[in-house]
Amino acid sequence: MATSVPKILIIRFSSIGDIVLTTPVIRCLKQQLGAEVHFLTKASFAGVLKANPYLSKIWTIDKKVSEILPDLRAENFSAIVDLHSNLRSRRLRLGLLGVRGYIFSKLNWQKWLLTRWKVNRMPDLHIVDRYLAAAAPLGINNDKKGLDHFIPEEDKVNPDVYGIATPFVALVIGAAHATKRLPMEKLRELCQALPIPVVLLGGPDDKETGLQIADKLDHVHNLCGKLRLHQSADMLRQAEVVISHDTGLMHMAAALYKPIVSIWGNTVPDFGMYPYLPGQPALNISFEVPALSCRPCSKIGYDSCPKGHFKCMKLQQIQAIAQHAIEKMTP
Repeated sequence: MATSVPKILIIRFSSIGDIVLTTPVIRCLKQQLGAEVHFLTKASFAGVLKANPYLSKIWTIDKKVSEILPDLRAENFSAIVDLHSNLRSRRLRLGLLGVRGYIFSKLNWQKWLLTRWKVNRMPDLHIVDRYLAAAAPLGINNDKKGLDHFIPEEDKVNPDVYGIATPFVALVIGAAHATKRLPMEKLRELCQALPIPVVLLGGPDDKETGLQIADKLDHVHNLCGKLRLHQSADMLRQAEVVISHDTGLMHMAAALYKPIVSIWGNTVPDFGMYPYLPGQPALNISFEVPALSCRPCSKIGYDSCPKGHFKCMKLQQIQAIAQHAIEKMTP
């Protein structure tokens, strides 16, 4: 008698990096259970997964889960893996009453203790391992293959088109919140300290900052706002080393197993969202300003430093960051 194929819905509404961090769950459900895997996210983030071969369907919402709830009910899912765990995803689980749910704990209490009182009760466990633990009762194990990111063929980029010589460093200058980003003058100092071509990556909001960084620096190429998301990922793929803030492209670089120099401001690796590189953790080196009593001040970030001094970024050792990037390029 044939065994029915499980049909599983994964929920993660946002954002780019968080969605990339769910990819081991997608892969393990597909490869280990032979499941038909569906994914629900916000429409603005669906493109992150568009080339993922382990997904049968990507569902999207603009604002409310009620937009697609009747269609989701008709799918008769055998299980839901909720990797967002908020009010919206809870409403969805209730709307699909009768479907077994597996829920990821966001550890908000532990994060509050760390940000408010600097008491660290976070588990010594990457968030990917916690995602996988949420889905483990379905019968999957961590395959230790790391993250996935698949670049569509039409998004492959030839650096020659932009006059970029190889080898080059990819410098991700953006992040969703200002307290995760080096100030412009620090980014410019970093570029000046790098002796090979530097490609600046970021979104349209980073374009003006990129222009200021690259001004009169012939070896610096500002591609911020010029590339689609997957094109930026392809530039990461071709870079010798990636320097990045705590942001989505950092996780894409980890999915591509690139050498990474990660720079941390108001957030900390202890939150469990450092580059996930099973088997090759030495590919990443994290730079933090030590002994700051105000850090971490937020699990996400702010538009400006709550204390006004922004020491977590202004005191970063730029020459050391550049030197480590150069060393990671040495075979």
